[in-house]
Amino acid sequence: MHRDGAGHPLDTAPRGWRTDRIPVLAYGSNACPAKITWLRENLGLGAEPVVVARAECTGLAAVWASGLRERDGQRPATLSAAPGVTEWHAVWFATPEQVEVLDRCEGRGVRYDLARLHTGTVRLEDGAAVEGVLTYVAAGPARMPLLVDGAPVRTAKVPQHEALHLTGTPALTHGLNATPIPLPR
Repeated sequence: MHRDGAGHPLDTAPRGWRTDRIPVLAYGSNACPAKITWLRENLGLGAEPVVVARAECTGLAAVWASGLRERDGQRPATLSAAPGVTEWHAVWFATPEQVEVLDRCEGRGVRYDLARLHTGTVRLEDGAAVEGVLTYVAAGPARMPLLVDGAPVRTAKVPQHEALHLTGTPALTHGLNATPIPLPR
């Protein structure tokens, strides 16, 4: 759990953190504690605790996106179907207000869509399956997986400083079975 600029054990998390909050699969920078601090300082995340648990994900992978971020010129991560692959990521158990901040950060509806993920499995360290997990998936070509020699490049295999120099083409799809969540009106 992240509160007051520091990590704390999950047993200090608010009551009902698994059932009363929205599970959002986080990969790339959204799984980084420093990003939570950045969201608090720059996008008004607020003081409410951010509850994050490690999760084993099968059938999907964080891969490098085809486009670069305008803010800093870095290549962001995006999610892709990856049969037979297992990776460790994180699940935010977010309040609705925290999801609104993530939406602004991710450029919901422009860069990424918030979607219910049906591909693969997501399990917490204690083995519990996370049902109905939401995640951010590519909304357009700039956030689709970058294909190098016809295949996505996993973030676990190529560090960001090298990913910046990759060349290839945007995938036509992320390959995920995911249902976009309509934007609130």
